[in-house]
Amino acid sequence: MTVHERAGTPARPEDLVDVDALLAAYAATHPDPSVDVQRVAFGTSGHRGSAFTATFNDDHIAATSQAIVEYRAAQGTDGPLFLGRDSHALSEPAWRTAAEVFAANGVDVVVDSRDGLTPTPAISHAILVTNAGRDVRHLADGVVVTPSHNPPADGGFKYNPPDGGPAGTEATSWIADRANQLLESGLTEVRRARFDAAAAHRYDYLGTYVDQLDQVLDMAAVRDAGVTIGADPLGGASVDYWGVIAQRWGLDLTVVNPDVDPAFGFMTLDWDGKIRMDCSSPYAMASLRARMEADPAPFTIATGNDADADRHGIVTADGGLMNPNHYLAVAIGYLFAHRPGWPAAAGIGKTAVSSSMIDRVAGDLGRRLVEVPVGFKWFVPGLRSGEIGFGGEESAGASFLRRDGSPWSTDKDGLLLALLASEITAVTGSTPSEHYARLTERFGAPAYARTDVACSREDKAALSKLDADAVTATELAGDAITAKLTRAPGNDAAIGGLKVVTDAGWFAARPSGTEDVYKVYAESFRGPEHLTRVQDEARGVVAAALEGSGA
Repeated sequence: MTVHERAGTPARPEDLVDVDALLAAYAATHPDPSVDVQRVAFGTSGHRGSAFTATFNDDHIAATSQAIVEYRAAQGTDGPLFLGRDSHALSEPAWRTAAEVFAANGVDVVVDSRDGLTPTPAISHAILVTNAGRDVRHLADGVVVTPSHNPPADGGFKYNPPDGGPAGTEATSWIADRANQLLESGLTEVRRARFDAAAAHRYDYLGTYVDQLDQVLDMAAVRDAGVTIGADPLGGASVDYWGVIAQRWGLDLTVVNPDVDPAFGFMTLDWDGKIRMDCSSPYAMASLRARMEADPAPFTIATGNDADADRHGIVTADGGLMNPNHYLAVAIGYLFAHRPGWPAAAGIGKTAVSSSMIDRVAGDLGRRLVEVPVGFKWFVPGLRSGEIGFGGEESAGASFLRRDGSPWSTDKDGLLLALLASEITAVTGSTPSEHYARLTERFGAPAYARTDVACSREDKAALSKLDADAVTATELAGDAITAKLTRAPGNDAAIGGLKVVTDAGWFAARPSGTEDVYKVYAESFRGPEHLTRVQDEARGVVAAALEGSGA
């Protein structure tokens, strides 16, 4: 990965998107459904694209919204639909397009009572609260208009069914297929009517979410310990939440940047020189990191969220910006030791490309490890039932149960994980980074990295369907291979690639959904040099497996 020369420095005027031109393109540009990249396509977090590239515009959202109407009707879902949006420039017009289609089809659209931005976890929380005890024939679902941490020119649109979590592949495939049929027919079957937001049903997303935080976190401990908190919304949907959280729970919390700007001109550039609200990136988080490097640091804990607040970034004075894998391991170790109300059999959910430090922590706790493919949707059933106490991804997304063991949110909750860092500090007297240092003393210090390897589209397709038996290697970086996986051990679902494991490390190779590369995630408990060897040998293992499979 080549880091841009201006990575981590403030954005300049020439870096900013032309918001007026972007909004005009959203309204005026029409996609060509015969061009693959201009079709509706749901990834792990919904449909994403830009009006400038004819991949996200009014036609896309109208078609997708009509498809969701028809999908929910086919599923018998006729309760309210919670509709929220983040602060990206394309989010408000797409929100309005969706509302017009939903209203014309007789859907009970529920919008924010304060006309504010709505974090993804607040939508998930609202769905679960509403559906608790409700007749299964009248369940609620939701839509969040957000491209998450993507650059300012992007838009995003994701559907959360009545389970509150990200829609699964069966749902998203149906919705995308139907949306593309509607595009191909010129939107003639799309119903649309003027939407009057003032007359729509309203829901206090912010108040309901904030008022119930003590059901999932020890807010009194954070208050009484006097933990000082600096929260940076990065211009996203959490901007109004943090101030209310501080007031409602009596916290010593400062919103370090209350600005909301659709061009995100206050950001520092990410690794590639683009503006990206990635709260796990040291470059995008450069401003908050610089604050915490002062002597003395202004806060005990500083946190960041992406634009829809489903991700978290944790900064401490002693450790800087924590690697997401490191924080997940600490959070798991703390929660399972401090949540006596959780089910005794509740397991620990991780994705196949998350750190094996989590495996070691789970083993030490005597808890069942549930390893699933990439995608938070795989944690949803377990979080709903209490079979999983915590589910987390290596990309800084996680959620966990309420203190009594019932579900809180079944989508990623960056606000929750950010506040947990303060609870950990308040209750234990040590920051999460200090806790992680102790974990490395006990279990070793893993080196972890992700790289991209160029490959053909044919190889990408073959890798996604590879059989574990195609791997003939018996050793990796000098160690005996103990597992060759193409299906996740936690739920036997296909991981869409290959994972090879030894006692000292592992690698996972997965094809990119957007580029002609495959991603190699790798980890070693023997240090950076051994990690490099794992990465180098991974390419050979994958090449041999593809050749052996006939690709």
